[in-house]
Amino acid sequence: MQIRRRLKIASTLLSSATRSSSLSAWASRGKAFVTSPPSRAVRTNFNYYLRPLLAQRQDPTTPKTLAFPTSAYLQSLHTNNSIMTTITYSVLAEQNAATTNQIIDHYESNSAFQSLSKSEGDSTLRRDCEDGEKLQRGIDLARERGVLDPNFVPEQYISIDVLGKTPDQVADEILGTVKERSKGGSGGGLVILCGLSGTGKGTTVATLKSKLETQDGKTVVCWSNGNVFRSLTLLAVTWCEQQSDCDGFDPAKALTSENLASFAGMLEFGKFNGRFDTKICGLGLDLLVSEVQNTVLKGPKVSKNIPTVAEVTQGEVVMFASSAVKQMGEDGIFVLLEGREQTVNYFRTPLRFTLTLSDPSLIGKRRAAQRLAAAALGDVKESSTAEEIEKAMDSQLAMMSSES
Repeated sequence: MQIRRRLKIASTLLSSATRSSSLSAWASRGKAFVTSPPSRAVRTNFNYYLRPLLAQRQDPTTPKTLAFPTSAYLQSLHTNNSIMTTITYSVLAEQNAATTNQIIDHYESNSAFQSLSKSEGDSTLRRDCEDGEKLQRGIDLARERGVLDPNFVPEQYISIDVLGKTPDQVADEILGTVKERSKGGSGGGLVILCGLSGTGKGTTVATLKSKLETQDGKTVVCWSNGNVFRSLTLLAVTWCEQQSDCDGFDPAKALTSENLASFAGMLEFGKFNGRFDTKICGLGLDLLVSEVQNTVLKGPKVSKNIPTVAEVTQGEVVMFASSAVKQMGEDGIFVLLEGREQTVNYFRTPLRFTLTLSDPSLIGKRRAAQRLAAAALGDVKESSTAEEIEKAMDSQLAMMSSES
């Protein structure tokens, strides 16, 4: 992408120069390079935009006096895609936004990549739609049961188009609003990020966390509702185990409105052992989530029943989580919350952002590039050349295209 941008800019600059000088005679005869020196401004722009690219491509037999390319020659390079992005091992190993951007640029005109991107984009949007519908059903159920206020109106979202922006640029744009609205205060707060899959929410959250901690000296927590759902599931399963008339987990008996209210009351958020944590206390359990999140809460009896419990506990989880992040914010902690609007709507904060892509095709391209990068990395070594890496990516692309 950087290469094509330089080609386009330099082509425009030189085209403008040749139209008003004797260089046009050379350009009209189709010469690749011209001998008459352009203006100082054009030479400066040429040195910045094109010399690094042409240094590796000029025919060594070409006379050194032919120093400046014509706009027609530059345009032919861009049109014919004869200068392609080279993917090195160091770039591939990063597995980050820079990696996916270079892969997208590398395969920009590749029909197989375009087809894979469309397939990935369609499936991503379909999953987003299905997930959104499931979440909305859970929210509607919570409203009907009186757990959530049906008349609740969230603060307005600030939309940010991430097209052409790096994670640093997106994070800086968000932080600019955060600092403006906090009026230089030293306290904490809640920052919410929404957006379709593929818009870079996870990367942006990680970048925000790093900047808030290193540049502003803030204490930052990335909140996830996952452990709250797991805690409620553990309580529901434990309740069934204690009932003589339950043969295993029985959703119909365990997930009544009365039981769900009781289970939610067995969760307490606060400071334990000097730090914020969630305590599970009830039905004979006395656990801190931080101590069992990778053991008990990820055990089979919890994991296999989470989808069933999550479908009917959206309201309880939202209420618990909104209270928890409020406590942390009041204690000077910055909380970053990534999620879908259906649930994060119920968290009070003016710092809510929606990441968008004005070119939705990039969602599929990013997904396709991420898959290619991960698969190709397993096929190459640190000592692999750019040609070997390209061959590995081509092989993976062919395989993925045949499956899509």
